[in-house]
Amino acid sequence: MSRESGNNKQMRERIAQLAARLMAVDGIDDYALAKRKAARQSGAPDTRNLPNNDEIEHALRSYQQLYQAEEQRNRLRHLRERAREMMGLLARFDPYLSGAVLSGSAGKYSGIELLLFTDSMKDVEMFLLDRHIEYRSAERRIQIGDEARGVPNFSISTEDADFDITVFTPRDLRAQIRSTPDGRPLERVRMEWLDAALAEPNAPALIADSSLLP
Repeated sequence: MSRESGNNKQMRERIAQLAARLMAVDGIDDYALAKRKAARQSGAPDTRNLPNNDEIEHALRSYQQLYQAEEQRNRLRHLRERAREMMGLLARFDPYLSGAVLSGSAGKYSGIELLLFTDSMKDVEMFLLDRHIEYRSAERRIQIGDEARGVPNFSISTEDADFDITVFTPRDLRAQIRSTPDGRPLERVRMEWLDAALAEPNAPALIADSSLLP
């Protein structure tokens, strides 16, 4: 390995570690923002040698295991319990769990990401209104297969958890869904996976049973 290649590798690792710490300690939940801040702190704000999201998530898990093991484990279980409650409430809209609460990297500041698949966004809105659940609505730009599309998004804040709920059509279940055009497909699981994970305290954080995927 050349000296330049070695230096580049060290820079990527340093930025990944700093980005992971920013996410774990400061509550940044956006990988791109964490990378940019970490690059500035590393003295290389203009570098193109940035780690990818997988590298940052690996560094985040390592940081959590080293410095936040018990706290993170308890927080993850709490968030999964809240996710299960909300998914049960929204069962008619075919809910899936996604994001950090699924992957196991959720920390103190993480929200719960849910994906709904229904023919009518208005039905979701009326459901929330009928139950006096306060929400903020917006449109979120998502890559669905080869198409970039604006989809409805609802943000709900409760005393002990924040929910980010994105609404898709049933046909989108067959497509790969990405947050960005060049991002990796979002992992998603049904309530049955969550039931199994909560029933087994030592269950692995990552998806193990493909039968519970769409």
